[in-house]
Amino acid sequence: MHDSDMDRGAWWRPVFLLIYLAFAILPIYWMLNMSFKTNQEILSTLSLWPSQPTLAHYRTIFTDPSWYSGYINSLIYVLLNTVISVAVALPAAYAFSRYRFIGDKHVFFWLLTNRMTPPAVFLLPFFQLYTSVGLMDTHLGVALAHLVFNVPLAVWILEGFMSGVPREIDETAYVDGYSFPRFFLTIFLPLIKAGVGVAAFFCFMFSWVELLLARTLTSVNAKPIVATMTRTVSASGMDWGVLAAAGVLTIVPGGIVIWFVRHYIAKGFAMGRV
Repeated sequence: MHDSDMDRGAWWRPVFLLIYLAFAILPIYWMLNMSFKTNQEILSTLSLWPSQPTLAHYRTIFTDPSWYSGYINSLIYVLLNTVISVAVALPAAYAFSRYRFIGDKHVFFWLLTNRMTPPAVFLLPFFQLYTSVGLMDTHLGVALAHLVFNVPLAVWILEGFMSGVPREIDETAYVDGYSFPRFFLTIFLPLIKAGVGVAAFFCFMFSWVELLLARTLTSVNAKPIVATMTRTVSASGMDWGVLAAAGVLTIVPGGIVIWFVRHYIAKGFAMGRV
């Protein structure tokens, strides 16, 4: 009887899944729908698909330097931040995983508190510091600012993966005459490549969607796409079509990254560290 009750209730599971998928996909579909409509159609009627599809909004983004440069700037500082974050987090995570020292748990918790702190808290110090040293409106400046919350996240993720690797592997490599750099790059790093993929994914995504620091610390040369999108408001009103097309294109890099690291993310969930 218990099994039959479970069978009768099983049909609710796909129903709830479909409801969730519809709820999650609807905003993305509606933005995609708007990106192919004219502004007149967007404001005049409510339709599930464009009556007169147009590529004018995408053409504007790909031909106007003020638009496509925003994507280039964002990709530059996001990729730079991802590489630096993972490179800095790897030795730090190894130290937390393999060694015990006074205050190690307190330092580890302090790192996580930086991730809990709103970016607005760091805005004024970064602004004053960058103005003094000449890092305002540079890709490196934004990438370094994002290290504040990406490095702790990467350390936390990588430490979990490293702790799952037996210490005997380290000891065996030392007995066999491996230097630490050789051991770390040729033996240890391939064992935690799933963790590196997961850490890189989250660093990329958090840096890509961050708005406050990226917008405040840039003006022209490194202006990100999230700041460029505010240009759609003008005296003539909101350019809804271009804004929707820009929104669709901002999803593409994240989707590409998810595609390449999807197996690593699944393994991270299986290990309980994501």
